[in-house]
Amino acid sequence: MVEWECLLADGSFEELVEAGEPRIVAGQDNDGCVVFAFSPRLSTALADAGHARLRDVAASWIRLRAEDGEVIGTKIADAIMGDLAAPVSSARRQNQGVYCWVA
Repeated sequence: MVEWECLLADGSFEELVEAGEPRIVAGQDNDGCVVFAFSPRLSTALADAGHARLRDVAASWIRLRAEDGEVIGTKIADAIMGDLAAPVSSARRQNQGVYCWVA
């Protein structure tokens, strides 16, 4: 989520930390599961991004992850970004938040 927000909203990790993002809404127990709330900034950026912007962000995300030795295929990264944008747009229209569960 932090990487997506930095790439989509041209922010920095330090700015997100100072803003208290991403906000933890559940978890932090010994089981390792945590639920984060998407920040309003990330939700807006995802909902407002067009297909071309999402593809550009996916390509940047692929390069960023590759720096840490993680390989993400182009089709997978494009699908993830597109699959994120759709429910975020729907949630915003309904004035609802979006959450990410991490195990």
